[in-house]
Amino acid sequence: MIGKETRGEMVRFVVVGALATAIHYGIYLVLLGCMADGVAYTIGYVVSFVFNYLLSSRYTFRSRTSVKNGVGFCAAHGVNYLIHITLFHVWMWVGVPEWLVPIPVYAVAIPVNFLLVRLVFKRVKSEK
Repeated sequence: MIGKETRGEMVRFVVVGALATAIHYGIYLVLLGCMADGVAYTIGYVVSFVFNYLLSSRYTFRSRTSVKNGVGFCAAHGVNYLIHITLFHVWMWVGVPEWLVPIPVYAVAIPVNFLLVRLVFKRVKSEK
């Protein structure tokens, strides 16, 4: 059974994640017409990453930003970015329209990201 604290984190993660995803997708769509799709996707990812880190640490996992959780968050998102960009190119190759490609990517990458980021903030919190 999932504990009350974990349920709360999951709800807050969904809120922050939805906002970060909207930022990412919005930037991607705006930039798509003026640069390569992979570059537009990456720029959107980076901007949403900064937003996501600040809100994930302070709101979702109720932790302070620090070098330690910042490094862990970067590592988790490094793995997550590789998942994103790989799936992005797979869906492009399959023929999904470029404006729609991020949607199936998010369906896979977001649950993986929750587990990775939660591990970072819980490990840092338990080491204090």
